[in-house]
Amino acid sequence: MNKSVESLNKQLVSYIETEILPQYNEFDNGHNLLHISNVIRESLALAEDLSINKNMVYTIAAFHDLGIKYGRDSHHLSSAQLLMENQNLKKWFTSDELAVIKEAIEDHRASSKNPPRSIYGKVVAEADREISIKRVLQRTLQYGLKTHPHLSFEEHFERCYMHLQEKYGQNGYLKLWFKNGKNAQNLRELQQLILDKDKLKNEFRKYYNEEQEK
Repeated sequence: MNKSVESLNKQLVSYIETEILPQYNEFDNGHNLLHISNVIRESLALAEDLSINKNMVYTIAAFHDLGIKYGRDSHHLSSAQLLMENQNLKKWFTSDELAVIKEAIEDHRASSKNPPRSIYGKVVAEADREISIKRVLQRTLQYGLKTHPHLSFEEHFERCYMHLQEKYGQNGYLKLWFKNGKNAQNLRELQQLILDKDKLKNEFRKYYNEEQEK
């Protein structure tokens, strides 16, 4: 068991690790088990200094991308629906707690125009950002290779560049809720890289070549 979940309800953790997390092995690299494990770990780290229910945080993080199996565009809603359809969770949470968990899952998307409705939503939304130059470029590239496999390197790079500007640029739509967290510092570093297109292209080429060698 990961050290970050040792203090949680062991039956809940066992159920999620056995029945929920393995489903992510079927998803794309941007939403796979590695991503979910990172979001769980970072969510619990953010929650460490907050007076909130850590079992709820863990469950939100574990379920937040589960609906990707039904499509990317509305996966936050599909994930929340899967959560509410899961009768097993009633063993560990009240109906009011499940309602908060559902809202937090619905609110996790970076493109949402509204802020998360609770601290739970803010914690998992922040953890889901996974901002590092390496991780952002890898996820963007892997999604592009999956959805547009016939594009050339130059076309993949231009697609990535436009996405990074739109989401992570100085005027990008991505919002952070913990201004002193590591995401804030990493975002500043990424924004500096976006401003130097040639340097960004060299970084992108490195991960592109790695993907081509797989």
